[in-house]
Amino acid sequence: MRIDLRDVDGRRLGRVEVDPARRPNLVRATPPDGGEPREQFLNWDGAIDDAGRLRKCLCCGCGSLYRAKALPQVTPLVVILAFVGAAVGLLGYAADPRVLAALVALLVLDVATLVIARPRLVCYRCGTVYARHRIARYFRSWERSEAERIARRDDLTPSPSGND
Repeated sequence: MRIDLRDVDGRRLGRVEVDPARRPNLVRATPPDGGEPREQFLNWDGAIDDAGRLRKCLCCGCGSLYRAKALPQVTPLVVILAFVGAAVGLLGYAADPRVLAALVALLVLDVATLVIARPRLVCYRCGTVYARHRIARYFRSWERSEAERIARRDDLTPSPSGND
């Protein structure tokens, strides 16, 4: 499983590869800026269900996760080309066999990017991303009401320093 670790404030701490069968309690995450590796504790208590799938966030312990798709980096380029293809079709230049072949190739590329997209889990509270792991069926895509509920709950929770 690949984990893109974030702290409770949503700041990116780094990326780490973890074997869920070994369940390490402490990992060293390499930051995105190439700085000093940071240590992060992972809380595995109740985080894995009987089928070996993730149930809650290992970093912050939040039980609310959502399913998202990780689109390839070429996706924005494909979207721009699709708009260009639509404009070409609307202007009537699609009658040329070369243009028609290019539009068909663009359609195949567009469908391929959707097929290649891999699912991942994201924590509502801290934003930690879990990829390359089996995802349980009960996780749904992002919902605004759930995100607002988690944010409201965090706003009502007193800070550990007691200064709020």
